[in-house]
Amino acid sequence: MNRDDLYFKTKPADVELPHFGTHIELNADFQLPLDAAEIRWLFLEMGRCQTLDELFDLVSKSFGSLPDVALIRIWLVRPPRNDCATCRLNCECMDRSACLHLVSSSGTSITGAPCPKGIEGRFRRFPMGVRKIGQIAATGASFHVQDVNPLMDWVADPQWITKEDIHSVLGQPLIHKKEILGVLALFSRGRHGTFVMERLRMVADHLAMALANARAFEELSFLKRQLEIENDYLRHSAGLENGLRGLVGESAALQHIKEQILQVAPTDAVVLITGESGTGKELVATELHRQSAMADGPLVKVNCPSIPRELFESEFFGHAKGAFTGAQNARIGFFEAANEGTLFLDEIGEIPLTLQSKLLRVLQEREFNRVGEEKTRKIHARVIAATNRDLAQMVKAGRFRQDLFYRLNVFPIQVPALRDRPDDIPLLAEHFLREYTKEMGLPPVRVTQAQMDQLKICSWPGNIRELQNTIRRAVITASGGRLNLDFLTPAPSPPVASSKQESGEGIFSEQAMRDFERDNVRRALLHCGGKIYGKNGAAALLGIRPTTLVSRIAKLGLGKESK
Repeated sequence: MNRDDLYFKTKPADVELPHFGTHIELNADFQLPLDAAEIRWLFLEMGRCQTLDELFDLVSKSFGSLPDVALIRIWLVRPPRNDCATCRLNCECMDRSACLHLVSSSGTSITGAPCPKGIEGRFRRFPMGVRKIGQIAATGASFHVQDVNPLMDWVADPQWITKEDIHSVLGQPLIHKKEILGVLALFSRGRHGTFVMERLRMVADHLAMALANARAFEELSFLKRQLEIENDYLRHSAGLENGLRGLVGESAALQHIKEQILQVAPTDAVVLITGESGTGKELVATELHRQSAMADGPLVKVNCPSIPRELFESEFFGHAKGAFTGAQNARIGFFEAANEGTLFLDEIGEIPLTLQSKLLRVLQEREFNRVGEEKTRKIHARVIAATNRDLAQMVKAGRFRQDLFYRLNVFPIQVPALRDRPDDIPLLAEHFLREYTKEMGLPPVRVTQAQMDQLKICSWPGNIRELQNTIRRAVITASGGRLNLDFLTPAPSPPVASSKQESGEGIFSEQAMRDFERDNVRRALLHCGGKIYGKNGAAALLGIRPTTLVSRIAKLGLGKESK
């Protein structure tokens, strides 16, 4: 096959861009197809691209599908990642604030070898000012060699230059508003003169402008998606964080949780927060994020039970444009939205078993694919999970994957129920009281000691969330500057039969009897307004001596109640 056959008769096997592919000849030089009509078509297509991937794909396929283009590559100036130690040019890098990242690669080979289309090869990074590509980015000057010699000192792979019959190398900086965004480089078998270099400059300028626009569009889409995620979560968990910002309380149990937060927050370990509904698991996750190295990044909160099964992959991992019916635009998922931040997966025990393997993969590999997209994306985000279920029991029952449980249970934090930290109830109540009176524009409301005693002796099955709502209702119905808790009547809690009760006999465990006694004393104190002594006191109601009741209150952990 002679040279004319190669450059003018041979066509790519699969050309998807019919408007971009007719060679022209100028002054006996082999020229790239850069006539006015094709330039106009390319620029119009660039203007339609809304994402960086679409833009890179368009330019790479347009040039890379041509037979005389051995390789076209695009690098962008970006902050270095965590791979500086593995970069082959590490020893030549003098500035670690930014470097060139390979984002697109395409071309055709005449040797039958596959074209290096990946972006993770030897030349995936170039330090600023290092080698020819790095010098283009550092200086903003173009680079043009018409007769390439494999022995030139800047040639990194002489054998490839020879095998692919490379004659021209053209490099143009991508500049937008005096900012260098990256480098466009083209390795060609043609001997291209000033004409092609000038046209490639036009392409580089439009590419830089389209790049800036696509970045702005992606950033807006990203921020919009983050806002959608946050608003959606708030609709499903309305009220809790509005009433309580930070962890309020001085009990030993809460102090232990704070110590655990300070221990694990600086690391990137996965944290599993367990506890009953309404105990403040979300607040613990928020404090973990605030104390972490990623505190400046996003905190994305996901209510797992609210995600429909059929939309799980799309919501968590995002989807490409046209991935399914109705996917008119590309969309990021929860993991991508939480990149360089924290992803909080609330009620993770509600995720269906069939979908747990997909979550396991991203936790293990720190990478994922959008639905309908082959590109693998890396993720760097802290993952915090929470549940009010017993995941260990769910694993035994076959309702939760064992490997996922172990992946999540790296650093467990157990949030105690409110009834197990009664000393924190006055602090929480006062906190909510200040919040709601301020929110409603009311003057300070008084709370009597008897009312505080009422709050302390309640069992609070709904935990902090129930206390919060109780205080809100009490503030709304307050009269004369005094809190109204007349509606507070805790339901009796009968003892729970032991699991050993297999016959019809009423046999109860020791713990059940203690729980019943605690609830019985608590109801008596509530009925008497916290009063122990006297004719209308709780001791008289229970038929025991007041001193006995005081001892029993201390023994049952109800605190010293007196009036």
